[in-house]
Amino acid sequence: MSTDEPRDTAAQSTPDSRDGTTPTRTSRPSRFPPAARWTIVFVVVMVALVVAIWPRGDDDRVISGDTTTTVGTQTSVPVDAGELAGARTEAALADCPAPTAAPGTHAALAGIVAECLGTGRPYNLGEGTAGTPLLINMWATWCYPCRQELPILSRYAARAGSKVNVLTVHAKEGAGNPYLVLKFLSELGVRLPATLDTNGKIAAALRAPRVFPSTVLVRADGTVAKVLPQVFHNTDDIAGAVRTHLGVDT
Repeated sequence: MSTDEPRDTAAQSTPDSRDGTTPTRTSRPSRFPPAARWTIVFVVVMVALVVAIWPRGDDDRVISGDTTTTVGTQTSVPVDAGELAGARTEAALADCPAPTAAPGTHAALAGIVAECLGTGRPYNLGEGTAGTPLLINMWATWCYPCRQELPILSRYAARAGSKVNVLTVHAKEGAGNPYLVLKFLSELGVRLPATLDTNGKIAAALRAPRVFPSTVLVRADGTVAKVLPQVFHNTDDIAGAVRTHLGVDT
C-alpha cells in the first residue's frame, strides 16, 4: 500500500541493495564549529553568574529615559571625613531652600527630613520649602538622561530666580554614597540645592514614579500640582510646564 508521507532518507537507514546489509545511521554535522560552541557556553555561564550575584531590592525595576533597566543599590564607598568634606567644598552646592511662610496643613513633604547635600546637615523638606512654588527634580548618577538635563535645570533656576525654588533629589539607589554624588555634580558644574532620598520617603510622599529623571511641581502651600516623568531639553519647556501647572511666569 502506498503512502503520501515523504521519507526522510537522511534520518532513516535502508538495506543496501548490493549486500543486504543495513548501513549505520549517519549524524548531521553541527552547524557550529567547536570554537563557536565553547564561546556560546562561556557567554551563557557568565550571564547566569551576573544574574546570580546582582543585588536586588524589593522592586529594583526603574526606568531611565526610554529604557527599562534593573539597578542594584550602589554601596557606599568608604571615605574619611576629610575626603567627604573636600568633595563638598569642591562641589560648592547651593544651600537648600529657606521657608518664606509657614508650612501648609496638607503639605506633601510635611515631616520629611533628609540630608542637604551642600551642608551635610539634616533638612526638613516640609518646613524648608514652604511658601514658594517648588520644582523638584528626581535624578540619579546612573541615569544618563539626568546628566543631560541637570545643566538645563541649573540654567532654569537662574532664570526663575526667587519666583520658583529648584531642588534636586537623588534616588534611593546610590543615595548612600554622598561622595560619589558630590563628585558627579562637581564634574557637571551643577550647583543646584540637593538632597539624598536614602530611604525613599521623599519619592513616596510625592508619589513620584520610578522613572528618572522626573520633575514634580509643588505649590507654595506644599501640595503637589503635577508629576512629569519626562526629560526637559530646554529652559523654555520647563518654564511652560511651570506656567501651566503652577501659574507662575518665569
